[in-house]
Amino acid sequence: MANLTNDTLFYCIQCDKSIKSNLARHQRIHTGEKKFQCSECDKSFVQKSDLVLHKRTHSGERPYKCSQCDKRFALKVAFVRHSRTHSEEKPIKPFQCLVCVKNFIRKFELVEHTKTHTGEKPFICSQCDKSFSQKYSLVMHQRTHSGEKPFMCSLCDKSFAQKSQLVNHHVTHSGDRPFQCSQCDKRFTRKFCLIVHKRKHSGEKPFMCIQCGKSFSQKSSFVTHQRTQQEFCTKKFNL
Repeated sequence: MANLTNDTLFYCIQCDKSIKSNLARHQRIHTGEKKFQCSECDKSFVQKSDLVLHKRTHSGERPYKCSQCDKRFALKVAFVRHSRTHSEEKPIKPFQCLVCVKNFIRKFELVEHTKTHTGEKPFICSQCDKSFSQKYSLVMHQRTHSGEKPFMCSLCDKSFAQKSQLVNHHVTHSGDRPFQCSQCDKRFTRKFCLIVHKRKHSGEKPFMCIQCGKSFSQKSSFVTHQRTQQEFCTKKFNL
């Protein structure tokens, strides 16, 4: 029998991923098997570590303590996210886009970003022919067809298609609102929500309709407006 080292990779035939850890544990994401059951409620989990984290909702245990404000957290991800609100340090981003001057930590991120300016979309969905500038975007899109939601909350039964969605969901358990408005003291769970909120104070409306010149503070309102414009034009020219 071959010796397995920490660098041994296992190939999953269902999602084409190379797995460095336990392949059998990874495959439970596809099979839906949940062998670890909570003794206090009926919830069950794919991994034992998820069960351990879930049990903290019953015990109230919060082992991660902030050294600067004494807040405690049940999840490490919530603790790390909170800790960043105290730090002024910003990661070095040496790779700069020549078009929009946005900076990136890694060169490949810059290469992928550049495609958003060139309009290049080499990654095509085999099911609906939509194309994307980044492979990651294609992978995320394909989950809308497959229904795959590989990122599972360890504290409840909810699953998500994207890791960022899971991270944002974790805040609903911790109750932490680390992003505070400097003008009215309102607090938010996500930085994006704070940015949108600040536009109420500044009056900034960065999304402008090229058809009528109307501007909007939120992208969702802008998209809704564009649809009404398109419907109006369609009706007008169909008369």
